[in-house]
Amino acid sequence: MEINNFDRRDFIKGSAATLALTSLSAKGFAKTLDTKKQYKVGLIGTGWYGKSDLFRLIQVANVDVVALCDVDTKMLSEAIDLVSKRLKTGKKPKGYGDYRQMLKENKFDIVLIGSPDHWHALQCIDAIKSGAHVFVQKPISVDVIEGEAMVAAARKYNKVVQVGTQRRSTPFLKQAKEDIVEKGLLGKISHVEICCYYGMRNGSNPDLQPIPSNLDYEMWTGPAPLRPYDGLPHRRWWRAFMEYGNGVVGDMCVHMLDAVRWTMDLGWPKRISSQGGIYIDKEAKSNISDTQSAVFEYDELNIVWQHRTWGKAADPKYPWSYKIYGDKGTLEASTTKYDFTPIKGEPIHVDVTYDRVNYPEDLTEDSIELNAAPAMRAHMLDFLAAIENNTRPVADIEQGHISTASCILANLSCELGRPLVYDPETRQVVGDAEATQLLMREYRAPYVHPHPARV
Repeated sequence: MEINNFDRRDFIKGSAATLALTSLSAKGFAKTLDTKKQYKVGLIGTGWYGKSDLFRLIQVANVDVVALCDVDTKMLSEAIDLVSKRLKTGKKPKGYGDYRQMLKENKFDIVLIGSPDHWHALQCIDAIKSGAHVFVQKPISVDVIEGEAMVAAARKYNKVVQVGTQRRSTPFLKQAKEDIVEKGLLGKISHVEICCYYGMRNGSNPDLQPIPSNLDYEMWTGPAPLRPYDGLPHRRWWRAFMEYGNGVVGDMCVHMLDAVRWTMDLGWPKRISSQGGIYIDKEAKSNISDTQSAVFEYDELNIVWQHRTWGKAADPKYPWSYKIYGDKGTLEASTTKYDFTPIKGEPIHVDVTYDRVNYPEDLTEDSIELNAAPAMRAHMLDFLAAIENNTRPVADIEQGHISTASCILANLSCELGRPLVYDPETRQVVGDAEATQLLMREYRAPYVHPHPARV
């Protein structure tokens, strides 16, 4: 669809109204929910983003935080104190070192999963089986079959599973999707660029050291390969290794690919190819790529990914972003702003809006991604609305699986040196037995890899 009679004044007027509303969207949305209902909540993984997700939920819902789980007793104790203060009730959540015990001893309405990627699948499936709805961070899995099993579990037990791809709930990006893309202002779209040029690859080489008494490293590792202990894995260190995730592609590409798929209503790519490796930082322990490109192919459309963890960004204004190119104009978007540049007419620039009045605690929260807070509140409200109405949330587990698996397949393509075509019906890589074998990686004993036929 294309719009020929584009009145920029009407667009600006509509956009201003939309943005004025979005700054209050969380408060307004909350009024449509059952405010008398109190949700019993548990959190698995009390690190940076686990706590952040929980704090956003606390801001928009009536919750009883029953229990927290973490394999690091120091981190767990600190989180219990922080949550108690944020709830302003004086009640302290129970603490657990094993999520399975937490699920066994408590009945939850909602379980949030903020653990490292290699734990997402087992914890999500177990939480679903326990009777809880689940909010799981992205990427949902470290291999493709894990994701298929998570989707199967959500459907079998009829539970709402929202994925932490919050671009789908970002107010100004929703406005760009509705008022620019869906109204045809870009014309025919046949090329998209997505990228990350942040220096995210840890370049250190720490010595081996004793495991501290506060960390259950065996439980932290879980189904993943057991690396020699060389320091606390929290926050950034574990992301340096393919044993626990899927590198920058799995961490950052999944966000932007998912945003583009949502914006343009796209499903599975027809074919995926990727090239890259460790080209610059060859001395570090990290085994994730420092340079990589990928192409996600659709009908008459390519989505092209690029990341470098070295050098300068190709566009310093948009170092982590997506750019949608049409024959009528270009839309450039990030987590903080967007620019629409038509071939004819005046460009439009929109910045993220904050809500410091209604949520002053955002300003003192340690390590908060302030620009993402409005999106995460809206994302939590969408999650709650799906629970109350028994509907699919905006970032339903199936959508999170498509975006996650596509990034995993890009890494497999890079490893194998050839394009891959995935068939979600047969759960195989078409005509490629070797690649199909890599869709399900080996688990460390005694953990058993989940399968969609056995959830």
